[in-house]
Amino acid sequence: MSDGKSSPENPWPVRTVARKIFDWINRLGDVWVEGQVTQLSARPGTSTAFLTLRDPSVDMSMQLTAPVGLVRELGLTEGGRVVVHGKPNFFPNRGTLSLRVDEIRQVGIGELLARIERLRKLLNAEGLFDPRRKRRPPFLPNKIGLITGRASAAERDVLTNAHARWPGARFRVVNVAVQGASAVPEILTALATLDRDPEVDVVVLARGGGSVEDLLPFSDEALCRAVSQCRTPVLSAIGHEPDTPLVDHVADVRCSTPTDAGKRVVPDVAEEAERVRQMRDRSRRALHGWVDRERKLLAALRTRPALADPHGPLDRRAQEVDQLRERVRRAIRNRLDSETAGLVATTARLTTLGPAATLARGYAVVQLVTPDGVDGVLRSAAQAPAGTHLRVRVADGAVHAVVGPVGGGRADGGRADGPGGGVEEGGGGAEPGT
Repeated sequence: MSDGKSSPENPWPVRTVARKIFDWINRLGDVWVEGQVTQLSARPGTSTAFLTLRDPSVDMSMQLTAPVGLVRELGLTEGGRVVVHGKPNFFPNRGTLSLRVDEIRQVGIGELLARIERLRKLLNAEGLFDPRRKRRPPFLPNKIGLITGRASAAERDVLTNAHARWPGARFRVVNVAVQGASAVPEILTALATLDRDPEVDVVVLARGGGSVEDLLPFSDEALCRAVSQCRTPVLSAIGHEPDTPLVDHVADVRCSTPTDAGKRVVPDVAEEAERVRQMRDRSRRALHGWVDRERKLLAALRTRPALADPHGPLDRRAQEVDQLRERVRRAIRNRLDSETAGLVATTARLTTLGPAATLARGYAVVQLVTPDGVDGVLRSAAQAPAGTHLRVRVADGAVHAVVGPVGGGRADGGRADGPGGGVEEGGGGAEPGT
């Protein structure tokens, strides 16, 4: 049969595939493998023991075969951690794979603690222990997720103490294996389930005390990383106070015991009621104190003159305004009287000195009359030769006259008292007085 590339037209038979797998596995050589023994079968009278080696972090396992004497010499039991050396074997007839072991080393407590310490340093270097990454759980969660063993003391402690503090606390309990080979996979599944639940506000991971081997699942790297990536705050309550698995450092809150977790996950209704009462008393006292201060301040304001007699200042100011108004009125009246008296005196002087008063005393005003009209006042006799028309204004009117010939008279403006001198009265009538 050809060993070329297979195709629907040229498929390989089972023997070819089995032989190829056998050849490839044989090239792997010897390997060292670490895991946890979950099944052990060493029947009397047989030379081969069958074991199942499981990865404690994931749901994977493989079959091992070992000499019965080697298994009995080490006293292996299910649940123990071992490191084995062997060569993978593929059995073409059955199509199965197993690891033929020729050396088994049990992992002691010291080695386990050393590995946990190395993992702790690694996770710390990656920042998984950083306090800034930790989230504060809600004050009063809507629902609390609890991951713990079935019917365990840890479950009872958490529920009892939480309900004692807050009777209305709601829980979603997921029971898992808390030790052994299946512990880590079950815890990871439960954690993912509760993290997806929108009603769960906080997750409590609780387990009672135990040996270092019993608490190993809570120092598993996969579980620590899952807790750090969880979106819901996680409270770790593993073992007793001295027990500090790695998940305690990664969780958002570390509780010393499951009892402590039950007390810290919810508030105490009695304490909160007392706190509310105290706050009410403080608020009442503060309000009463504020009202008293404001009342005293108002009373002090009322005693002030402006508030005790608000109309008094207004009345006094009104009186002052009336007095000032009267003073202004008198001042204006006196000023008007004074100005009126001065005006009257000035008018009298003007009247006395005016033309009308002069005319009333017997004087007259002589004006030259030309064909074009009145042409000024006659100021000199030389301005009025014979025949000049004149307009003579007296107190009660005016008359027109014509200058006649003057005999022996002077032409320098003096009075014409000579014979025949005088004014020839014109033929016009007298004008009415003005």
